[in-house]
Amino acid sequence: MPPLNSTSPLTAETRHAVSIVLNGTPRTGHAHPRLLLSDFLRHELGAHGTRVGCEHGVCGACTVRIDGVAARACLMLAVQADGRRIDTVEGLAQANEGRMTALQEAFRRHHALQCGFCTAGILMSLTDYLGRNPKPTEEELRDMLSGHLCRCTGYAGIVRAVMDVTGRTMKEAAHV
Repeated sequence: MPPLNSTSPLTAETRHAVSIVLNGTPRTGHAHPRLLLSDFLRHELGAHGTRVGCEHGVCGACTVRIDGVAARACLMLAVQADGRRIDTVEGLAQANEGRMTALQEAFRRHHALQCGFCTAGILMSLTDYLGRNPKPTEEELRDMLSGHLCRCTGYAGIVRAVMDVTGRTMKEAAHV
C-alpha cells in the first residue's frame, strides 16, 4: 500500500488525509489525488447510499450536498472536499432524529421509486431544491428533475410525492 502523507504536495503515488464532516460527524480517510469523492464516500468512509452511475455528472445518482448545496460527487475529487461538510442520503434520517423525512415518506406513499438506484441522488437534489423553492410548480419540478436519469419510474410518482409534501395538488401547481 502506498505511504500516507498529508503535508507534501499531491503526488499520484501517495494517499493523502482527507478530513470532512460527513452527515454532521467529523471523519477522516485517505485518498489518492485522483480518487473521486463518490468513490471516497463509498469505499473509504462506508457511505454506500451515494451511488455511482455514469461517472460523468449526467445521471445524478451520486448527488450529495457539499456545504449545503447539491452537487455531483463524481465530478469532484476527494482531496478537493478536504475541510468541507458533505451530506449524503444517510444523513437525511439522522437529521430527522432517525426517522424518514416527510419527502422520504411521500416517496414511499406515492411509489416514487422502483429499483432505488437513483433515489438517493434525487432525494438529495430535492432536499436542496425544496429548501430554495418550497412551492415549485409542476413545470419547475419537472425541469429540476431533468438532471436525473431514472430508467424505472417515469417520474410521475416522484412528482406526485413532491406535490404532496409541498401541500399542493398537481392541478394547483400547474396553474400558478
